[in-house]
Amino acid sequence: MGGRSNDRRDSGKPGEDRRTGGKPGQDRRGAGKPSGSRGDSGKGRPARSGDWKRPEDKQAARTQEQALYDGPDLPEEITGQELDRSIGAQLKGLPEKLANRIARHMVAAGQLVDEDPETAYQHALAARVRAPRLAVVREAAGEAAYAAGHYAEALAELRAAKRMNGATAYLPIMADCHRALKQPEMALKLAKSPSVVNFAPEAKAEMTLVESGARRDMGQLDAALRTLELAPLTSKSRAPWVTRLRYAYADTLEAAGRDTDALMWFHRTHAVDSDEMTDAAQRAEILEKKLGV
Repeated sequence: MGGRSNDRRDSGKPGEDRRTGGKPGQDRRGAGKPSGSRGDSGKGRPARSGDWKRPEDKQAARTQEQALYDGPDLPEEITGQELDRSIGAQLKGLPEKLANRIARHMVAAGQLVDEDPETAYQHALAARVRAPRLAVVREAAGEAAYAAGHYAEALAELRAAKRMNGATAYLPIMADCHRALKQPEMALKLAKSPSVVNFAPEAKAEMTLVESGARRDMGQLDAALRTLELAPLTSKSRAPWVTRLRYAYADTLEAAGRDTDALMWFHRTHAVDSDEMTDAAQRAEILEKKLGV
């Protein structure tokens, strides 16, 4: 995994339980030594709300934690050697057995992320609980969470990875997570990050898609169109990012009521969409019937 960034709302295909830190349930009433502490009566402090759990509740919590740690079953054919060498190198400081288990879960997550993103996410979590201080593991967990639609979790994991290694490649996914969480203003803030200027064309296109989508979320169709018009829509490249930019532009034109222009851009999208990753041809056909051409 690594560097996956897909704005699923603009691709042309259908497409908090947050860790807050601190200790829950702390009773901070009163000053000084709490009543019932050792040295008061020698009997220890009294039970507080949340201190006692039924045995079955404790067992359920332990079972859930163990299931998370164990992760889904690992196919025997996955050895861990399939992991990209540069990623595997970041596991070298761990004990060999632990590093191998983490590598196997990361390989499984990468193999399943498109066809079964939820199971991929569980594999990534199994790796993360074993090595939460490794940026590459947090990155994998974030990308898998994003693919599975767990946007708050994805945002938290990628933020952690960014704090650890300072990488900015996660910004488009993080911005899209903000969109999914109904926070378009935060998505726009990330889209304006200075580092975006130095992104490779594909990453720039991803951020453009997210930025234009955030503008649409806010009802700013004209601004969404301007954002896309600044992108290389007429690039001669047939790379997927060109297809997706053109499709988003055509779709936004139609949303703005500019059907004739939208028809032209759906045709231009279809012209470079050799893998048929969008439904541009069908959208063009519908518009042709609507316009009577």
